[in-house]
Formats: sequence, structure tokens, C-alpha cells
Amino acid sequence: MPSTLASLQEKHLSEKPLLVIGNKHYSSWSLRPWLLLRHFGVDFNEQRLPLDTPEFGDEIARLSPSRRVPVLHHEGRVIWDSLAICEYVNEVFLDGRGWPSTLSQRALARSASAEMHSGFAAMRSQLPMNCSRLPDAYRWDESAQADIDRVQTLWEDLRAVAPKGDFLCGGFSIVDAMFAPVVIRFHGYGPALAPASAQYVATMLAHPGMRAWMAAGVAEQERLDKYESLRRLS
Repeated sequence: MPSTLASLQEKHLSEKPLLVIGNKHYSSWSLRPWLLLRHFGVDFNEQRLPLDTPEFGDEIARLSPSRRVPVLHHEGRVIWDSLAICEYVNEVFLDGRGWPSTLSQRALARSASAEMHSGFAAMRSQLPMNCSRLPDAYRWDESAQADIDRVQTLWEDLRAVAPKGDFLCGGFSIVDAMFAPVVIRFHGYGPALAPASAQYVATMLAHPGMRAWMAAGVAEQERLDKYESLRRLS
């Protein structure tokens, strides 16, 4: 058994989860579990692997079975994929507080989170997350607009059954973390939003964790041309 304060601290540090992420400027998948951990005050270590570098392939192959970020390491376990990490964090660190308290709300929040996780391909490809982007003349096609409209419908459905509070289910939950990159997309590309959607975007942008993530992303030195050179679709 540890007998000194230093050894106790070392043991505590060794038990912190390690979250491996990509560039904060661009990595939408990495943002989701990071924001959940940050919001609920879970103490964790962070390792950033810049995307599209010669070293990334070797490093991520060593750390993630899927060879993608994010990936979480904790007590010998390796958990990859953003939604799986959020579920693990909810079970191990949050005692279930990551989801709403009622079964009906949890069912809707899980369905919306899963749809966000697996869908919206047009919006993802045509409106990639970019923390420093501001709206300009760039526009997207009808399939991406349909995704934008569907997101707003989901938000409206979630808010319709939510108790009092500023987030999708009242209090902050996993579903907010799952839609956090969409908030940054809407902020950066400026699609027309319903008033309730615009208010939710403002609420999320004011979240301390979101502000910290976006500031760190803007401060990064790496810029990837495939995300920076978007042009208006004809």
C-alpha cells in the first residue's frame, strides 16, 4: 500500500483517464467526449495528435484499434469512438448523470445522439468543423440543407419534452456533447436558423468548455487546406 503523499498522488494520476484527440481546430469527433469530461469535472489527461502528419499514422495505430481519434485509455481498457467513450464516461464517472433522469427523455436523447453519430453525411462533408471560420459567401447543396433542417427538428423535439434549463434536455447531457460540433458548424457557416435554434447555439457557444476548446483550436499552428479552401458551390 502507498505510504507517502507523493506515492498516493502518483497512484491517483496513474488512474486518470487519458483521452487521445486530434486537432481542436477541426476534430469534431474529439470534441464530444472532451466536452462531456470537462463539463462534469472529470479529471483526465489529454494527448493531442495533429491530423494529417507523417507521425499520426504510427501514433494512432499504437493507441487506437480503429486508427482514429478519439480514443480513451483507462485502467487497462481502451475505448474508441466518441459515443462509446461518452457511454463509458457516463457509467464509470457520472453514475448515469450523463443522460436525462426520465426514461422517455433518455430514449429520445439516445435516439438523437445515435442519429447524429451515424447520419448527416452531407452536412459533415460540406460544412466541416472549423473553429476559426466565420460566415461568408460559401453555400452548400440541398442535401446539406436538409441535414441542417433535420438537426433543428431534433433540437425542437428534444426541447419540447425537456424540463426547465438551457440545454436540449434541460440540463447538459451527452446529447449536447454530440451536437456540440454542429453548433460550431452553424456558427462558422451561418445557415438561417429558427429563433430557438439560434438561442441554443448561443447557449452552447457561451459554455466554458466550448469557449476553451475553440480558443485552443484557434491558437493551434496547424492549418489543413482541405478545411480552409472551401468555395461556393455553383
